[in-house]
Amino acid sequence: MKNKTFYQVKYMLVVVALFTYSCGKSGAYNSGNNTPPTPTLNEVSIAMMSFSPSTLTIVTGSTVTWTNKDAVTHTVTADGGSFDSGNLAPSSKFSKTFSTTGTYSYHCAIHSSMTGSIIVKAY
Repeated sequence: MKNKTFYQVKYMLVVVALFTYSCGKSGAYNSGNNTPPTPTLNEVSIAMMSFSPSTLTIVTGSTVTWTNKDAVTHTVTADGGSFDSGNLAPSSKFSKTFSTTGTYSYHCAIHSSMTGSIIVKAY
């Protein structure tokens, strides 16, 4: 009986320690200050006839910059028409700030096999 009680106490101490540890860790948003994360600048490379990363998740207010690292011209054109970079010559950049949540699918108007998406979430 004494051995069983010892293990029960030991188990409870482990549970309390884990609970205390997990409650004490502060996250970027869940630290109790209710401050949303800072919008960030995110990069998408256009290289080897593709967008990389092909899917990018960001928070509202963030800016995405596409850089054409290929030797040919490309575009960054929203499927719904909400944005369009126009022709991006090699080494050119295009930036777009996303202020509304949603999924924004896009493609290269010159090379239809090139597709990507930006997922915008509220903090």
